[in-house]
Amino acid sequence: MQLDQRKAGDALIVTPLEDRLDARVATDFKERMIELIASGNTIIVLDLSKVEFIDSSGLGAIVSSLKRMGGRGELVVCGLRETTMTLFKLTRMDRVFQVFDSEQQAVSALSGNKG
Repeated sequence: MQLDQRKAGDALIVTPLEDRLDARVATDFKERMIELIASGNTIIVLDLSKVEFIDSSGLGAIVSSLKRMGGRGELVVCGLRETTMTLFKLTRMDRVFQVFDSEQQAVSALSGNKG
């Protein structure tokens, strides 16, 4: 699975470059996210704007990434398409994750969280 990653201030923007986050790529995605978290990234914006479909494996991989953060930092989601937003609402993941319309909104909200 290809992931684009870049820094925006303190935040790491991670963008999966495939249109499906499903069983075929979920394990690879989860491993890549765990590596990013293990290397000290505590503020991550997951930009799902290129993802058109997420299945239970893909959703599980995203949740695993959040659990791996262990409460030390933030993992937020942005750029959900209508189909993926529907999945987030049906599974109530929109209550687990902070969801933003755009990367800019996510980054500015996170940079405002500093005490």
